[in-house]
Amino acid sequence: MNKSILSFIAINRFNHLLGVKKVVRLLFLFLLLTPLFPCTGQESASYGKYTYEKGDLNGIGKWYMGREIAHVMGFQGIDWLERTEREAEENTAKLLRNMDIQAGETIADIGAGSGYHVFKMAPLAGEGLIYAVDIQDEMLAALRNKMQNAKHKNIALIRGSEKNVNLPENSIDKVLMVDVYHEFAYPFEMIASIKKALRPNGKLFLIEYRGEDDSVPIKRLHKMTKAQAVKEMQTAGMKLQGNINNLPWQHCMVFVKE
Repeated sequence: MNKSILSFIAINRFNHLLGVKKVVRLLFLFLLLTPLFPCTGQESASYGKYTYEKGDLNGIGKWYMGREIAHVMGFQGIDWLERTEREAEENTAKLLRNMDIQAGETIADIGAGSGYHVFKMAPLAGEGLIYAVDIQDEMLAALRNKMQNAKHKNIALIRGSEKNVNLPENSIDKVLMVDVYHEFAYPFEMIASIKKALRPNGKLFLIEYRGEDDSVPIKRLHKMTKAQAVKEMQTAGMKLQGNINNLPWQHCMVFVKE
């Protein structure tokens, strides 16, 4: 039985004990604390695109277009981000070559974490600018500490939110997202804000562990298929320009504005 109905029945059962005035006060409190609309599993805001349902232990119980959103990897995982095996496992040098970074470009690393890619892109951009965007204060603190000893000073830290990357409109040439999109609590809103920040010919490089490949040793919710990524990006107004299939474990999908 619905908990709200049970609460109402309980109030009536205590009517003869509490007296009419007390019951009226309780009923007012009950109506004040009870939602005006029944819970249907759909989010009431944010375009109504999200549903809630118990799922994988590695997920947050929130679903978007048939995909459960994964838990965010906390700052406690910095050592994993900086692991010595990462180059061999992900071939990050080839990833940066895929991006074809030019001197003078403005690039944003969304979900920059401890800055593994940020400090590799900074010298390639020359007089350009690298935005390191993250929502965790601890990650931004780690980035700030690394910046003190960094040779290149063309890095700016941005604290994003769950719905906005907080970047200037029409200012970004290239966006890099490495193994982070699947953790966005509001993927539609985030891509909309990225699209707004991109210049007309800007590119979004979406790097995700291949969900189609069971041999990739990553938890299922922290991987994505190309088909799922394309479907979600199209919904937010981005189209696939190409999938550079040359990384050991990951997709390197390039999206542009539709």
